[in-house]
Amino acid sequence: MTFKALLATRTGERISTDLVELEERDLMPGDVTIAVDYSTVNYKDGLAITGRAPIIQQFPLIPGADLAGTVETSSYPGIEVGDRVVANCWGLGQTHHGGFTQRARLSGDWLVKIPPPFSTKDAMAIGTAGYTAMLSVLALEHGGITPDSGDILVTGANGGAGSIAISILSGLGYRVVASTGRVEEADYLRELGATEILDRRTLSDAGAPIAKERWAGAIDSVGSHTLANVLAQTRYRGVVAAFGLAQGMDLPGSVLPFILRNVTLAGIDAVNAPQTVRIEAWVRLARDLDLKKLARTVQVIGLADVPNVAIRILEGKVQGRTVVDVNA
Repeated sequence: MTFKALLATRTGERISTDLVELEERDLMPGDVTIAVDYSTVNYKDGLAITGRAPIIQQFPLIPGADLAGTVETSSYPGIEVGDRVVANCWGLGQTHHGGFTQRARLSGDWLVKIPPPFSTKDAMAIGTAGYTAMLSVLALEHGGITPDSGDILVTGANGGAGSIAISILSGLGYRVVASTGRVEEADYLRELGATEILDRRTLSDAGAPIAKERWAGAIDSVGSHTLANVLAQTRYRGVVAAFGLAQGMDLPGSVLPFILRNVTLAGIDAVNAPQTVRIEAWVRLARDLDLKKLARTVQVIGLADVPNVAIRILEGKVQGRTVVDVNA
């Protein structure tokens, strides 16, 4: 049996991706084989495919940090033939063939059964971006932040994680402030539930080590000066969940928000999160994410379109979530 996949190869320092036909023997080790329905393109996938960051650790390799599909064979306890499953990260697209393929073989430890009412397409409309957004919301809740605590800022609001974070937070009753570099798309953010739109330029330059208190919590995908300014304007005992570095991996800030306002900076790791945390996140997504709002964030492409979208996502030109129909 042959199947289509997007394969990344490296010649010198140059990474190229090609749509190829592979065979069963080309699959990597694992105890579960999956007929893949959908994948998705994340910011991390953009970095991997373009070679702008050393995401892919071995070549040739199928990129793609996410996949969702139906189990074809399984020797893993609790995962049965016919189960609909989702995989996020766990080295997919880094050290193990990832989601830009029609078939995959993985470890059952990496899989979560897709909870109803989600389809496999819904699972990839969520993807690592939405799963990370839910981990961030859980971190705010763990820090004691409730809708009564005050506003929640979401940076990188037009991106996949930002869009889903706004949808979740607004559905839970939070007042959401959306920071974006595309203020002309404010209507889209308001449809998802944002109450206030903030131009990202107000946060992206070097700022004061501590400033006027503005929000009770924040979800940040940007890093660098933006994260430093977010922390500087967080209220007393506020919580900031951080998972991104779109502006940079540095944090040119001060300890003052931590020692004067008791602010908590919660790091969010989607790659190596334990299975219990992943299952909790997906259960909460099934409960708290409005499928109609999710549908507003989605565009669907085929495997051949992935490289172009990867470039556009790094340029900040992709709104919401990009689902890859691997069988289109």
